[in-house]
Amino acid sequence: MAHFLVFLGSSRDSTPPAPARLGLRVARACVQLLEANGASVELVDPLAVELGAVFKPHFAYAKSKVPETLETLAGKIAAADGYVMVSPEYNHSMSPALSHLLNHFGSSLFAFKPSAIVTYSAGQWGGARAAVAMRTFLAELGCLPVSAMIHVPKAQEALDEDGRFREDPDRWTGYFGRTLGQLIWWAEAAAEQRGKQDPTEASPAFQRAPDQRNAP
Repeated sequence: MAHFLVFLGSSRDSTPPAPARLGLRVARACVQLLEANGASVELVDPLAVELGAVFKPHFAYAKSKVPETLETLAGKIAAADGYVMVSPEYNHSMSPALSHLLNHFGSSLFAFKPSAIVTYSAGQWGGARAAVAMRTFLAELGCLPVSAMIHVPKAQEALDEDGRFREDPDRWTGYFGRTLGQLIWWAEAAAEQRGKQDPTEASPAFQRAPDQRNAP
């Protein structure tokens, strides 16, 4: 059984815009649909993760001094088989809350696992422009996005507060299912291959500095 983390890409808990925490509805829908397909799932809400006022990534601390919140989430990221990234659109890109949270962790925790891109909006575009930028970001992070994506326009009309579809549930379930089905397939395939071969043997993780990327 594959295990997934669903990252909610919004830390806003006020209005406007209304309704507040619109992305939580979308994230809950993803959780429910993955669980209905036999996966185990945990929702990661940035409001529940204490990152501190000054940015310092998890891997920059001495091992004995890593904040408990970062160490706990790092362990969950490493243990997951795949990820769902749920984001609104800010200036034609992904949400600052999501990128800020993910930037605290090195790509070695995410690498050799798939991800799914899910965007939403209160308007008609469903955050599709954010999804374009997310492909590059997630590929660099190491969790390659599956080809299908989910875009939810007018999410406040499509979903109730519990993440249930208000109308045409079969059509919405099928639409989400195409992307989440790809995610589950790739996650299970990658997990099986990781059991046969340590992926870091084929492509060692950077251990010193970014200059390890450089050609000789």
